[in-house]
Amino acid sequence: MAAYGWGDVTLGRIPLRETFTVSESGGDGRGLDLEGQESYPPLTRAQVIARHDGINALIAGQVIPLTFTDKPERNGYYMVKSSSATYTEYLNETVTSDWKVSLDRVGSDAETDLQSRLTGAVRLNDFSLTGERWHAPPIGHYGYTTGATNPTTMTRTGADGAMTVYRGVPANTSPRWGCPPTSYLTGRVKATTTGGQEVYGVDVPLAATGWSLTNGLVNVTLGTGGRLDVQSYTSGAYHSKLWGVFASSSLEIVAWDGATLLRNDPEMAILRLLKSLSPGRLTLDLTLRRGSRFVEGFMQRNTAPDELKVRLNSAETNVTASASGGYVTATANDVDGNRFVAGSARTFTGHSNGGVERFAATSMDFFLGVAAGGGSAVSGDAATDLRNMYIACMPEAVYGTRR
Repeated sequence: MAAYGWGDVTLGRIPLRETFTVSESGGDGRGLDLEGQESYPPLTRAQVIARHDGINALIAGQVIPLTFTDKPERNGYYMVKSSSATYTEYLNETVTSDWKVSLDRVGSDAETDLQSRLTGAVRLNDFSLTGERWHAPPIGHYGYTTGATNPTTMTRTGADGAMTVYRGVPANTSPRWGCPPTSYLTGRVKATTTGGQEVYGVDVPLAATGWSLTNGLVNVTLGTGGRLDVQSYTSGAYHSKLWGVFASSSLEIVAWDGATLLRNDPEMAILRLLKSLSPGRLTLDLTLRRGSRFVEGFMQRNTAPDELKVRLNSAETNVTASASGGYVTATANDVDGNRFVAGSARTFTGHSNGGVERFAATSMDFFLGVAAGGGSAVSGDAATDLRNMYIACMPEAVYGTRR
């Protein structure tokens, strides 16, 4: 509930103070216009800025869920027509953002099918793998259909609750499903910046440190020494593994120069890190998908070929160093009952600590995660399953249509 007893309106992922008035129109379509103000105080300055940037980051034609505390009859899915916000700062006193949004109503969840456009892309790989098509809609979805052929299902339990993951999704299909607007954001991919403030779009500032990507199953952030801290949610808690990133045979990245978001949607986010070299630069793109047990990475340097690697900071015992199947994993459970999994679509060498390295290279793809349950991992969470899900990368875009 908003400050001072106001209701809330949630516009996509953006929480706003509920306005008294909702302007609607009929005719060929059903329009809805909203306007209001966010201010510091009572919000923090960072919250006002985040909401201001989020309003301006809305994309025309984008379908988003809209929910109200005091006007729940208007809950539903809407297409963005336009958005704007005016930022005012009175130094050391107040900050305000006066915003306006114009929408077209698609319908309530009972009227609306959400369609996931899955490209079915299979990564070019050196292991003759076709991968496994998989998909994870929001927690709370219903009526999932892929036509005449149905996929199998599994359940992954994360910080947001139990999520259904569909496996073996038929080729050349775009699954349709329903979801209450109030449930759409549960289990989403979320990008945060310094102080844990959620970032609502891509055209917003992002700190080089203090950020995180999370989907409730995996939380990725920067740990000590600039290492990737990949935390996996199992047995009711996040468990951390630190991974060192190397731009050459001896150069470990201990501090990054900048970070930016390339994509930031509930189903998928891509964050880019940048590091200056002498000369040139190294970029590292990190991708996290809704329902995934691993984070995906792509490193690229624009200077002469050299050794690229991502490896565990602390060596895991009994590491399987063979990379002939596109992945490496531990042969014994760690103290949390899991086993690390790392791999690449291209031929690589397994690092003795546990990890992926390529020699005389200018780029390297990889994935990092854990087989939840270690040697007792259920089907879908075993190392080979995660490798197959990585190979079938399944980019997704969500659209809303009337049933």
